[in-house]
Amino acid sequence: MLTPFLADFEQLLLLTGVLLVGAAVGSSIERYRSSQRRKAWRQKNPHWEKQPGWQDLRVVPATPAPSSSASDAVDQLRIVLGAEFAARALLNRSEARVFRELDRIVLGFNPAWQVMAQVSLGEILSSRDTNAYRCINSKRVDLLLVDEHCRPRHVVEYQGGAHHQGSAAARDAVKKEALRRAGIGYHEVIAGQTTPSDLRRLIERLVDRPPELPASVPTIKA
Repeated sequence: MLTPFLADFEQLLLLTGVLLVGAAVGSSIERYRSSQRRKAWRQKNPHWEKQPGWQDLRVVPATPAPSSSASDAVDQLRIVLGAEFAARALLNRSEARVFRELDRIVLGFNPAWQVMAQVSLGEILSSRDTNAYRCINSKRVDLLLVDEHCRPRHVVEYQGGAHHQGSAAARDAVKKEALRRAGIGYHEVIAGQTTPSDLRRLIERLVDRPPELPASVPTIKA
């Protein structure tokens, strides 16, 4: 009665042994290949051996980006429920004054155009280069002129007295180049230097004149 059972048990042991041997051989081969790759890299990059602490370098796998899931939204809601919020002005007093004047002039030249404030570059620019897009995604422009088709046409930046402190000039250079490559104009309004007349002349150059409407609509004869 036990003979068939013993035969199956022996076959199971034999199969298990084969799998263990195969795993050990595979592991040994992988370690050998890894050591050969390290050896070849060192031969091609001998100068690294002279750098202090080079032996401690390790290849760390990239941490995957956190995925957007329902749990993330639940956590965010929990945090928001425990916080206080308050509304704040979209523009400061000087920027708001420029916005109102610019909006009045633009609508006077072409009512189909619009002036928008504090627009994210990530909303009006796109790029197949992910790294390049990340460089501009969170940056904003003070004022944006869009045409009758809601296409971004020109950016107007208000430069206050303390605007060029720190890394502001470098950030502006990034925005200027990205906008230039997208075919969007970039213009500056300097505090204390740009007059309403200057602003009007600028808009005359930037805004398309609407097509002239006929004085009267001709009647169609039957």
